[in-house]
Amino acid sequence: MGDVKFYLVEGRMLIRPHKMPEWWKFRKYVRALKPEHAVEKVLSELGSNHKIKRFHIKIERVVEVPPEQVEDRELLALANLTRWVRP
Repeated sequence: MGDVKFYLVEGRMLIRPHKMPEWWKFRKYVRALKPEHAVEKVLSELGSNHKIKRFHIKIERVVEVPPEQVEDRELLALANLTRWVRP
């Protein structure tokens, strides 16, 4: 199994396609093994959080980034966990 890397996925998503369509830009940091896995994760999360279909999401760029450039503190904290503790 390979190393898990950080990826920055950028693109646009179509909000309210039937009423007043509007394209919103997004930037999302994710952890994945490959760029394809990062795209799949972003499509899944945006689709479930915003209730939009995958064909309303346009991925423009996928870039591997070093951990120092990741802006999502929760993602970094999760990546630095050494073990899970159950209460």
